[in-house]
Amino acid sequence: MDLGIKGRKAIVCAASKGLGKASAMSLARDGVDLIITGRTQETLDAAAKEIIDETGVSVTTVAGDIKTPEGRAAVLAA
Repeated sequence: MDLGIKGRKAIVCAASKGLGKASAMSLARDGVDLIITGRTQETLDAAAKEIIDETGVSVTTVAGDIKTPEGRAAVLAA
C-alpha cells in the first residue's frame, strides 16, 4: 500500500531495538528518511546500519535521553 510518505522525514524515538526499531524499519521501507534516537550510540549505529543496508534511506542517529530538555534539543537540531 502506498501511503504517499516517500521522501518525507520522521523522528523515531527508542529506535535502537524492539518496537521502535521495527517502526523505523517500516517507515524506511516506505522511503522515509529517519532521525532515530536512543540512549546508546553503539546500538543506534547497529540499527542505522541495518536500516540503511536494507532500504537505502538516510538515517541520522542521536544518542541521548529524549525525556530531557537536552535530549529533545539534540534531536530537533539534527
